[in-house]
Amino acid sequence: MEKFNQHAAFAEQENPDFDGIKMDGCDGANRQQSAEGFTANLKYLLVGVVFGIVFVKAEIVSWFRIQEMFRLDSFHMYGVIGSAVAVGLLSVWLIRKFNIKTLSGETVSIADKVFDKGQIYGGLLFGIGWAITGACPGPLFAQIGAGYLAVAVTLLSAIAGTWVYGLLRARLPH
Repeated sequence: MEKFNQHAAFAEQENPDFDGIKMDGCDGANRQQSAEGFTANLKYLLVGVVFGIVFVKAEIVSWFRIQEMFRLDSFHMYGVIGSAVAVGLLSVWLIRKFNIKTLSGETVSIADKVFDKGQIYGGLLFGIGWAITGACPGPLFAQIGAGYLAVAVTLLSAIAGTWVYGLLRARLPH
């Protein structure tokens, strides 16, 4: 009940960009005011390519490293994930404490999160998929770029799952 009351202002808003899907205030929508041009998108592509290279070189996208993690055979992936969580926590704290703005001068707004039991189910499905395929959605492109073309099946499955969620979203409890 608290979930709906906290976001009551958003509950009835419809966004024309989402074909009548009601915004629930918890979807992490991008609230950027100014549009970015081609060069900004090129910067993001460059950062993504560098990030992918780092993932490959650090063996973060290695199926064997991921299996080691799920079998509790190695600390490597736990160290990487733990470091990422620590950097994320520190970054969010600094953004909130010093009211840091984007490069274009816009205010960064980070919505408070509300716990929902669906997050447990989603996390379990995500973890099972990650353990079976040896890939989470982010590094899929790095794995394909590194020559692991069988991962294309995982990518197509992830796209299909996202599409199915889009079809069923209005009927699912949020």
